[in-house]
Amino acid sequence: MRFMMFVYPGGDDSDGDYGPPPVELVEAMSKFNEELTKAGVLLALDGLHPPSAGARVSFAGGKPTVTDGPFAEAREVIGGYWTIDVKSRDEAIAWAGKAPMQDGDTIEVRRVQEMSEMPEDVAEAAQLSELPPEQTSAS
Repeated sequence: MRFMMFVYPGGDDSDGDYGPPPVELVEAMSKFNEELTKAGVLLALDGLHPPSAGARVSFAGGKPTVTDGPFAEAREVIGGYWTIDVKSRDEAIAWAGKAPMQDGDTIEVRRVQEMSEMPEDVAEAAQLSELPPEQTSAS
């Protein structure tokens, strides 16, 4: 089962510009990432730039509207993520619990929806039923 672990940085940066992490945290994170790799569960990971460097594309009436960051209504900001492949939700939660985080940080663990779990007509409509699992999720 694939799971995504989303990192929500804590702190009181209301605009989500949390800045670069401390060197000590990066060193600890590198060790954690190495542990995930050695265990054979790590599929992908990345840190994300703050919302001030991003944009949102919303849709109404079939037309896209672009809003540049930062986003005043944002309450939580995703700072990064891991994608892991483990046997269970409990195992994914256990890995999240080992991550070196700062006070106030949160990791949200969510299972990736696989096309193989979808009804056949949905998979056929998506025209993805013949692709390997790593090609069935959005990038």
